[in-house]
Amino acid sequence: MSLTIYNTLSRTKEPFQTLTPNQVKMYCCGVTVYDYCHLGHARSYIVWDTVRRYLQWRGYAVEYIQNFTDIDDKILKRADIEQSSMTAVAEKYTDAYFEDLHRLNVRDADSYPLATKHIQEIQDLIADLETKGFAYAVDGDVYFRVRKDDDYGKLSKRNLDDLRAGAGERVEAADPDQIKKEDPFDFALWKAAKPGEPSWESPWGNGRPGWHIECSAMIQKQLGETIDIHCGGGDLVFPHHENEIAQSECAHDRPLSTYWMHNGMVKLSGEKMSKSLGNFITIRKLLDDYRDGNDQQIDPMTVRLFVLTAQYRKPMDFSDASITAAGQSWQTIKDGLIFSDKFGKKLGWDNLDPISSELPASTATEVERFNTAVDDDFNFAEGLVVVFELAKELRKVGNIITHDSEQNVDPILLRDKWQTLEKLAGVFGLEVNPNELGSTAINQNISKALDTLSDAEIEALLTERQIARANKDFATSDRIRAKLTEDKIVVIDKAGVSSTWYRS
Repeated sequence: MSLTIYNTLSRTKEPFQTLTPNQVKMYCCGVTVYDYCHLGHARSYIVWDTVRRYLQWRGYAVEYIQNFTDIDDKILKRADIEQSSMTAVAEKYTDAYFEDLHRLNVRDADSYPLATKHIQEIQDLIADLETKGFAYAVDGDVYFRVRKDDDYGKLSKRNLDDLRAGAGERVEAADPDQIKKEDPFDFALWKAAKPGEPSWESPWGNGRPGWHIECSAMIQKQLGETIDIHCGGGDLVFPHHENEIAQSECAHDRPLSTYWMHNGMVKLSGEKMSKSLGNFITIRKLLDDYRDGNDQQIDPMTVRLFVLTAQYRKPMDFSDASITAAGQSWQTIKDGLIFSDKFGKKLGWDNLDPISSELPASTATEVERFNTAVDDDFNFAEGLVVVFELAKELRKVGNIITHDSEQNVDPILLRDKWQTLEKLAGVFGLEVNPNELGSTAINQNISKALDTLSDAEIEALLTERQIARANKDFATSDRIRAKLTEDKIVVIDKAGVSSTWYRS
């Protein structure tokens, strides 16, 4: 089976064919940097990060671009609230974006173009549209003539007669510029400067770009006039992506993107998540302060797994029950991933030939099932079934070894299964934090607990635990303490001072 992708433009699954063999040009609409990222952002960027990873897994060279909108009414409003500047606000929340998304193991894009760094490209594109009769200037503003584009509405499947002026969250219900427009559906390409706001010189007077034109210009500059995949949240289909298509295709007379992909929205306990309703949760609050149904801190990989267990195009519901279930599932996968550190030496893996970069032939069936599942429009949930099966097998053997029972599975086959699990989980970005117990670095200390720990080794482990507690990494802290207890080391925690210990 070859890879198929659901194309929002056609409303069908289509075989994936790239413009250039084995190369993918992919553009993702990024955030407007005026606030901290929330769970909806987490879903979107985890999904597209995993799509990119899977395409690379299947042998494609992917050029992945994700923009930041760093000039916008919302940024200017936040700057006023914080008594700051547009640039300072944009930089603050851009930095916060990277902090939050890195915790979720979202890889960096190949490039992050900024709207304010593409003013010339934006103006050139507007000038082209004006020359071709698709744009007109009025008192320093420039608008796009929507009715001149016969294909307008082809992405959202909306007819102009069924639309209302001001559609979309970015446009105020009472648009003071309506009187300037030839048609109420026309949208701004360039906005005349307002007192106190940042602006740039242009052929139409000082001003700044409209929201939609920014992405069209950045795509053209970074990737060319036509790309393979354009992706983003489902709330961007109209008007943002519809307007991108109109601008770009009227200017260049060729498709903007072959495939349009959109992820579904996130609900909180059945209700639509919305800042206007006040029922949203930021990524950092979720990871730092939220507790699941078992009163446990949320592991970043739990959030990633939670996102990937849902069909990416459909809405998904966040609740205590759903995140708790995801946490239990992640523990299963993590147990499989740390199998090598915990049991590899006992099974004699150190005496085997080094692991090859190629996947073992013994797990070819599992890999084929994995590829077949995910090739069907990135069916991550079905691909995770294979990952769970491998993890459960390894965990079962680990439990047998832990209880000093004889296990009868070939150690070479076990290593093959572990290697395959690590590779397939990595395609999903599911990886054990190197600071957690079970990682090679910490386990080199912990494994010595099988013998008698020296005083220095105990102190080293307590230091590791103290760092984990300071970082609110309670899972690591608890596991280190449990290991010390197994070696008959009693740990005494006291408020405000370092922990003490003695041998039982």
